[in-house]
Amino acid sequence: MQSSTIDPQETAYYERLAEQWWDKQGKFWPLHRLNELRVDYLKRMICLHFGRFPDNPSPLNGLSVLDIGCGGGILSESMASLGADVSGIDVVEKSISVARQHSRSSGLSIDYDCVAVETLVSAGKRFDIVLNMEVVEHVADLPAFMSSCNQLLARDGIMFIATINRNLLSWLFAIVGAEYILRWLPRGTHAWRKFVKPSELRRMLVADDLKVIATTGVKVNPFNRQFGLSRRSTVNYMLCAIHAGER
Repeated sequence: MQSSTIDPQETAYYERLAEQWWDKQGKFWPLHRLNELRVDYLKRMICLHFGRFPDNPSPLNGLSVLDIGCGGGILSESMASLGADVSGIDVVEKSISVARQHSRSSGLSIDYDCVAVETLVSAGKRFDIVLNMEVVEHVADLPAFMSSCNQLLARDGIMFIATINRNLLSWLFAIVGAEYILRWLPRGTHAWRKFVKPSELRRMLVADDLKVIATTGVKVNPFNRQFGLSRRSTVNYMLCAIHAGER
């Protein structure tokens, strides 16, 4: 697969771990815990944006969702369970295979494809909701990647980005703490230099006439391994953006 935004080292790393996506006690347990938090946040923000009721059984019914870097499909399946029409893409073929198999066993209809975001842009695809979660810190050419992601958002759509800030505390907690001391993540999961400041993402969004409408930090309790929202975006954070001309 040819793409200027794909980092071959990152692809190889996740290729080795692909079979473990759905092991909730394995190497991806933080994503499973994080998913519980972010799905509730996403549902509330999406329903607010589109005028839906979050308490409905299928509040996202009829909305198209693109889950970029979907991995084994953890978030894709959660969105599909809320009624959305979900497309999940990833550049790791093994991850897509795992996602397809698991969605079939779960009885969920999700369109998975091993493809880069640029390919979808070339095909003229647009989505009501673009999920860009824990991906931007793993790509090779961030400005080019974000430009493609921005183009995939429908005019009245909403995009969510989740990543890790770049500062001394993020190095201490996200790498030294999570990978070396607590060993919550395999060593080498993250490279500090590829962490992204919120201000940098804002500039890339503004370049395509998008604006950030909400930002929230994400915190984790090291004792009970529970995730929660925070007012501080010092380490982990999520932001959502819409086209500047929209409400």
